[in-house]
Amino acid sequence: MELVSQHVKGIMEECKIRARDHGLTFDDESLEYIVTNRDMIELSPKIMIPTLYDYWVHDVKVLSGKGMYEAYPSNPFETVINTRPAISFYNDNNPDWLNVMIFYHVLGHIDFFQNNLFYKNTWDIDLAGQALTDKRLIAQLRSEKGRWVDYAIEFARGVDNLLGYQRELNAQISNDSKKKMTKEDFYFDTFLQSLKKVSNNDYLKEISRFNQCQRSGEDFFDLVVNKYPEFEEFYKKEKKNKTMADLDVMEYIIRYSPFLKEEENVWIKSVIQIVRNTSMYFQPQIRTKIMNEGWASYWHEYLFMRDDRICGHEVDYAKVNAGVTAMPKVGLNPYALGMRLFQHLKEMEDRGCYSFDYRFLKDEVGRKKYNTNKQTGDDYILQVRENYNDFTFINTFIDQEFIDRHDLFVAGKRFNESRMSWQYYIQSKQAKDYKKMVIDTLYHPPEIAVDPAGTKLGVLYLNHKFEGKPLKTDFIENTMVGIEYLWGGPVHLETSEPVMPAKPANTPANFWDPAASIPGGEKEKKPEIKWKRMLYVMENRKLHKREL
Repeated sequence: MELVSQHVKGIMEECKIRARDHGLTFDDESLEYIVTNRDMIELSPKIMIPTLYDYWVHDVKVLSGKGMYEAYPSNPFETVINTRPAISFYNDNNPDWLNVMIFYHVLGHIDFFQNNLFYKNTWDIDLAGQALTDKRLIAQLRSEKGRWVDYAIEFARGVDNLLGYQRELNAQISNDSKKKMTKEDFYFDTFLQSLKKVSNNDYLKEISRFNQCQRSGEDFFDLVVNKYPEFEEFYKKEKKNKTMADLDVMEYIIRYSPFLKEEENVWIKSVIQIVRNTSMYFQPQIRTKIMNEGWASYWHEYLFMRDDRICGHEVDYAKVNAGVTAMPKVGLNPYALGMRLFQHLKEMEDRGCYSFDYRFLKDEVGRKKYNTNKQTGDDYILQVRENYNDFTFINTFIDQEFIDRHDLFVAGKRFNESRMSWQYYIQSKQAKDYKKMVIDTLYHPPEIAVDPAGTKLGVLYLNHKFEGKPLKTDFIENTMVGIEYLWGGPVHLETSEPVMPAKPANTPANFWDPAASIPGGEKEKKPEIKWKRMLYVMENRKLHKREL
């Protein structure tokens, strides 16, 4: 691995000038490295960060990648990581014309990293430098503690998706990370209404008295304490529970685990924190895959088609670009979907279609011809790339016009017994169905929080907020073994599981697959799945399960 030549670096710098002329914004500094395919295989398990800590799973993935490469050789064009400065890697046999296209793609990624608000938690962090520090610490601990370091990493990585990412992001955006519940909030919102359940008349009297005390400068809570001597104790307890409830599972274990408080185990906290910080850094990329790749693809096509360096390579470019941005009929290509959705947004905004007049226009011919020549599409998509993630992007902007324009549909699957093969068919061409299909593929980790009320007598009580998707039961036992080790005591997990009604006779094995056809025609509805709350108990590495 080595830095690109000055000739190639000059191509990148010229691409930066042209990209900035069209509204992209990014730091001046960037690092570009030439790598072989073998280098790519070795860096991929470390998320392309050479300084990331060593871990045995990385070695397994490298061996697997080498075997796959020997069987199915491939030629990845580039990889870019969100560091300061941004680092990108390029294949060692790319011609200059291809590098121009790839550089535009990379600059689209860098612009997205450095402007999308969901990456705000990464803007002030030197990831490469921090990773090197973490790698040295883990190497030192491994020399002292041996294989126990790998156990700690393994167990921490088992829950590194249960992070309070949105909470931390909201705190950074609002600059309100220190905000705490006030006495007034607790008194009026919880104490009077939930605990004392006072009448509306008494509640309004207290509000009037509070306003009067504010004007006169009297202490409002003197009379409250006289009337309710228990108020202070309730408030202290609520503050403690509130603080505990705000912590994600990894934070809670670091702060309150009895096992990690023991002097010989304190070092494990550092390992868990390293795993948590690394996972938190990459949360935005997981949540913006379609937007990120679509944005980069949109700009490499837009800028390269207007670059004179494409001359003589139009056919070569068309082949490469088609391979990257082809829209499949079955399955999902984030490059293709994101790029075409940005193109759709720009065109619609240029025509002024995001307006009340257009929304209330029922004439289909009139909608096709509608054009106020607004020409603000470029500014509009720049605002979208700043404020949206994959879910809000898909949920807001996929509409019937987009579906019809690209002839998109939801594909169903059924088994043809006479031919002994699977058949795909068009299940729906409605925007709401296509939107649901795409949203179902997005990253959506389970929301599992520590329940302070249930966490007592050395038991860690985890509550899964059910959102219609059950946990993968195959992973529950091993994950809970790791949590039990880190907690140092029993772990309880409350979750929901489906209760399947009886399956009709002579039905296929995939009867419960939503995309599968069923006997009686596709209009026939399948029985509704009901859910029951279950409790998993892990104690002494033994898992027990019972219905609540």
